[in-house]
Amino acid sequence: MTGTWHLFRLALRRDRVVLPLWTILLGLFPGLVASSFASLYPDPAELAKFAASMSNPSLTAVYGPVWSPTLGGLTAWRSSIVLLIVCLLAAFTVIRHTRAEEEQGRRELLGATVVGRAAGLASALLVLLVAAVVVGGLTAVGTAAAGADGGGSLALGLQYFLACLLFGAIAAVLAQVAQSARTARWIAGAVLIGSFLLRMLGDAGGDLDSPLSWISPIGFLQRIRPFADERWWLAAVVLVVVAVLAAVAYRLNVRRDLDAGLIAPRPGPARAPRALLSPLGLAWRLQRSTLFGWLVGYAVLGVFLGSATDAAVDAVRDSPELADAIARIGTGTSIADMVIATGMAIIGIGAAGQGVQAALRARGEESALRAEPLLAAAVGRLRWASSHLLFAFLGPALGLLVAGVFLGVGYGSASGEGAGAIGRVVGAAAVQVPAVWFTVAIVVLLFGLVPRLTSLGWAVLAFFLLLGQLGAILQLSQWALDLSPFTHLPALPGGDLTVTPLVWLVAIAAALTAAGLAGFRRRDVASGG
Repeated sequence: MTGTWHLFRLALRRDRVVLPLWTILLGLFPGLVASSFASLYPDPAELAKFAASMSNPSLTAVYGPVWSPTLGGLTAWRSSIVLLIVCLLAAFTVIRHTRAEEEQGRRELLGATVVGRAAGLASALLVLLVAAVVVGGLTAVGTAAAGADGGGSLALGLQYFLACLLFGAIAAVLAQVAQSARTARWIAGAVLIGSFLLRMLGDAGGDLDSPLSWISPIGFLQRIRPFADERWWLAAVVLVVVAVLAAVAYRLNVRRDLDAGLIAPRPGPARAPRALLSPLGLAWRLQRSTLFGWLVGYAVLGVFLGSATDAAVDAVRDSPELADAIARIGTGTSIADMVIATGMAIIGIGAAGQGVQAALRARGEESALRAEPLLAAAVGRLRWASSHLLFAFLGPALGLLVAGVFLGVGYGSASGEGAGAIGRVVGAAAVQVPAVWFTVAIVVLLFGLVPRLTSLGWAVLAFFLLLGQLGAILQLSQWALDLSPFTHLPALPGGDLTVTPLVWLVAIAAALTAAGLAGFRRRDVASGG
């Protein structure tokens, strides 16, 4: 453990912008949600009536159960999307300070000095602990300050604290198992998505004690039940699991070889295919598995949302409050159109995440010093970068098309509308593309001008997500909502197709992309410009 303190300080210095940004902002959001609910529903009877309208299978599947029809209970329910973001960022933070450091060679250089073998892992877990304390503490204090019950606020803060620790510990193990940071991040994301889907399937059936929900890490954390007869003993179970995972990560770390993992990379063929003779062929080889994974996810999510639309329509029809909440996102002429528009808005954010991930792959290749040998040959910078950006822009567009087709098929089959629904839903998916491209273009701009801050693309995406999911609840002014490109999209199906904002979004995205590529053409490679 020699050198742990010094590596811990170094990690905090390297994350002096990103770490405070996501921990403080996400920690404050549940308190802001509670304040908004308190101002919207000052009468407890009205608040309970609104909570009852939220207890339908579709919303329960997405956000989880409303454990208590109180200010705190609704806050915990509506903030569940923030809990997912916290889990993901906690995992990425640990991987960044473990496997990524090792992959880029800095761990080996530090290991040649007076630094213990486990110091890097220990310092990463300390950073994780700091992040967990900040997020959990701000959540508890902010929710209580908004008027929620003190004990429930403490339980909610504990839930966020444990979520950070649990997924950070899972990431610590994955950082020892995988041989690359990219693989570790991919597996961590798959674990989070799998946990969410398990919890979704368990809660959608109406059985709040479904085994699927209990075996899901996300579902297990939500079973702490803040503001509703809190189950404090579940926190002890999670802490034991975290301790076991940390011990396993430590054991693997001291036993394995440096820069090695338990999942060995597959040996390549003796002869490379001719496709690898071009930058586009290489980019396809690097991006194809991720692209196929996203497309499968779009298909599954599209079928699920399409099939559940009928049940959601019945629930909205019986709840004017719920219809009003959904109408803030979708302004379709029918309840079904509003529900589909809402689902497409969520899928559009996911497509933007796909685009950000694909765009960041170019920066990852550069940081790993794999781009420099290619650029030293007869390969131009713009040609190399454009090969990766092709997947960043066209990949999400293809994914939205797949989601639209499968959602249309699912809804058409469930409602009896048949193939006629597919065209309308695909149109709703297509209008998401300009906003997705706008988000990707911001990442390209950062990549070209300030490459060290390229990872802030995830923070931009999280900001857009929180504006879309919580902006209306927080009663933000219109100018604040307009900061998200998704706010300017026409609400299809059912709404009026306005071409002007779509053209502006595409034009701005093109300008930002051009500026980013121009900056990349002029700056130093892998030096931060």
